[in-house]
Amino acid sequence: MEPARSAVGLSVREAVHILQSSEDDGRVLSALESLQHYLRGTGEPALPGEQEEFAAKHFAAVLRCLVGRLSPRWLQLSPCDRLEQLWDSFFLEGPADQAFLVLMEAIEGTAGPSFRLMKMAQLLARFLSEGRVAALMEEQCRPQMKPGFPLLQETLLSKVVSLPDHLGNHLQKDNLAQFFPQNYFPLLGEEAVRALQSVVDSLRGGLHCSVSFVSRVLGKVCIQGRHKEILGRLVPQLTALTQGSCLWQRVCWHLVEQVPDGAMEAVLTGLVEATPGPEVLSRLLGNLVVKNKKAQFVMTRKLLFMQYRCTTPMLQSLLGYLAMDSQRRPLLIQALKELLETWGSSSAVRHTPLAQQRYVSMAVLICLAHLGEPELRDSREELLASMMAGVKCRLDSSLPAVRRLGMIVAEVISTRIHPEGPPLRFQYEDDELSREMLALATPWPAGDSPLEARGSSLDPVVAETPAETMKGSVPPAQLQGSDSELDSDDDFIPYDMSGDKELKSSKAPQYVRDCMEALTTFEDKDMERWEAALKALEGLVRRNPEATREVSVELARVLLHLEERTCVAGFEELRQRALVAVTVTDPAQVAEHLTSQFYALNYSLRQRMDILDVLTLAAQELSRPGRLGRSPQHSSLGPGTQCSPALTASQFGSVMVPDWRVVVENRIRSKTRHFSKGSPWQEPAGGPNEFASVAGCFFFPLIHHFDRPLVTFDLLGDDQLVLGRLTHTLGALMYLAVNTTVAVRMGKALLEFVWALRFHVDTYVRRGLLSAVSSVFLSVPAERLLEDLPDELLETRSWLADVAEKDVDENCRELAVRALLLLERLRDRLLSLSS
Repeated sequence: MEPARSAVGLSVREAVHILQSSEDDGRVLSALESLQHYLRGTGEPALPGEQEEFAAKHFAAVLRCLVGRLSPRWLQLSPCDRLEQLWDSFFLEGPADQAFLVLMEAIEGTAGPSFRLMKMAQLLARFLSEGRVAALMEEQCRPQMKPGFPLLQETLLSKVVSLPDHLGNHLQKDNLAQFFPQNYFPLLGEEAVRALQSVVDSLRGGLHCSVSFVSRVLGKVCIQGRHKEILGRLVPQLTALTQGSCLWQRVCWHLVEQVPDGAMEAVLTGLVEATPGPEVLSRLLGNLVVKNKKAQFVMTRKLLFMQYRCTTPMLQSLLGYLAMDSQRRPLLIQALKELLETWGSSSAVRHTPLAQQRYVSMAVLICLAHLGEPELRDSREELLASMMAGVKCRLDSSLPAVRRLGMIVAEVISTRIHPEGPPLRFQYEDDELSREMLALATPWPAGDSPLEARGSSLDPVVAETPAETMKGSVPPAQLQGSDSELDSDDDFIPYDMSGDKELKSSKAPQYVRDCMEALTTFEDKDMERWEAALKALEGLVRRNPEATREVSVELARVLLHLEERTCVAGFEELRQRALVAVTVTDPAQVAEHLTSQFYALNYSLRQRMDILDVLTLAAQELSRPGRLGRSPQHSSLGPGTQCSPALTASQFGSVMVPDWRVVVENRIRSKTRHFSKGSPWQEPAGGPNEFASVAGCFFFPLIHHFDRPLVTFDLLGDDQLVLGRLTHTLGALMYLAVNTTVAVRMGKALLEFVWALRFHVDTYVRRGLLSAVSSVFLSVPAERLLEDLPDELLETRSWLADVAEKDVDENCRELAVRALLLLERLRDRLLSLSS
């Protein structure tokens, strides 16, 4: 063999010398053809030993010689394109790994736009389109005994994965579409499938192969954030190939097992996202979570607890994968215990975002849907303890969404863990989210795939039997027989009862004192009188302000303690509107009474929050411009309300006989042509701000005693919901006090209040504090802010920046950013005025 090898070396050396020195097209073509027969797949190939020696020792030198001779003049030595075809064939038919490395080396070594750079780029594009990357991966999957093979693999790995970056940096505006990441990585996924197909064929032929190089390519691409592009092509093909082939499944298992630990998280996350369901994920991964500790950590800890970016289908695929094999089901039970422990942690409720709490709740429900009653019975006590702790801390939350999550999950857990006992039932809003979560908790029947079970749970109409469907669609009259059709009343014309009025034995009170007496002296025989008084009270209060001021405080006390004694439609709204009307009529005295009662004993939390709502609505109405010239927007006419004579006359006149002026104006308007018609301009309503004189009566009594706990009321303790409502109310009052003389004092007091509670653990309270800060910036003049509150502004700005960066709640971060923008806008305005 040694003489043959030396003959190959002599022949290559002579051909390279001709290529480097000769300008004769005949000699150049002859030298290229003499070298070409050492390539595999040519018409007259050399001996296998000569081909191996050429590929191992001389091929790279020949390619570098060809790259060095590349120029337009050299390619034009041959009249036809024979020289260029031979030149291309060495890169497209020789060993793919060496050709790829020389191409990348030539592109990176060429400075600036040139013919050589574009020619090499176009040749690399052909290299990719003709499947040479698959050949490169196939070569790396075969057993190799070369001494420098690990270094070669590392270089190839780096160049293959970072090809779009390298080509983009060197070609810049002249970059080709094949090298764009959105085009290259899907192509790389297809080439990986071809390489795996070659591995499967070799295994069927009894040859040993390794998929470690493909695994490393997959891992490095996923680490770079391109998992959607490569797995979008790889997963659908592997899904079809593993459908009925155990060999393909084992190749896929080894493919994922040999992914480096540093890339395992990126690959598994991409696979969970790309797979259409747990069955496919189980075929692609096998029992990877049982064998590989890193994969187990990612699938049972990282994706469930440390992240919450998985969508609902991803969660179903992940947890369904754990449930599909007996060796993996203990991991599912352990995951459920840890999820419920996190779900029941009061610290997690306070310090985790709402989106993550919803994510954990959905994971708990999906786990319960996969586990059977015997498996849940073994851990009943532990699961019940976690559930009770979670329900308590969630029902104590100030956020309605958190409370509703606790209700839904508690209902499902109690039903599944303790089926023989009485089920828990809560009242919550039936919306899309609650229906989705309840559908996730539906147990999957045995023998059905998770996707089929999920579809049946989301569409209960499909589960009906044909008999039930026909029974529900046929009217009862038709089920009884044809004789019942003769007795049908469908042909009769219904009697018009739209103008009928309900007959009542008692009339509505005509005076405010009569209403107050009717509301305080309730008897069973006076139910209609009590209802009529409640409905007529608001209108009487607004039409008789002088009479209302005489009994305003007493009437406010009666309404505040009023309880629903009959089933009146809209009782809470009627009571609130009447209270608002009384407060607007006599704001100073009623506000003083309500604010004093807010911190008094023997009031429920509901009554205290009603006080805050009434004060906010009354302040909003008092601050509205032109309030006295029009009726309030939230008032409604009660049964005892009488229309004014002028209004009645105009209404009847417009119905019976239209005014002749209106008729003439309508005719003129219909026969007049307008070339341009501007929008009608109305002068905005104006008037004094009635809230300016009483803003302090609304604001300061509420903010003075917030830190004084009572026996049944502790704002800084368990009554966080009321504290959150108080912060929002103070912010609203501050905003409505714009352009008032007391606004500066109110702003200073409110900033001190915010500073005392800035680190509160409740999310709802923090939202109220941030809204209050924005109200201060909007209501207090910028000059007075800088003159009177410079220290408070500096402290508030640093706190807002910290909240915008570190707060766990998204709404809090958004409110902090808005407040910072307002502060910057105020600073810019002052700078422009000073300049």
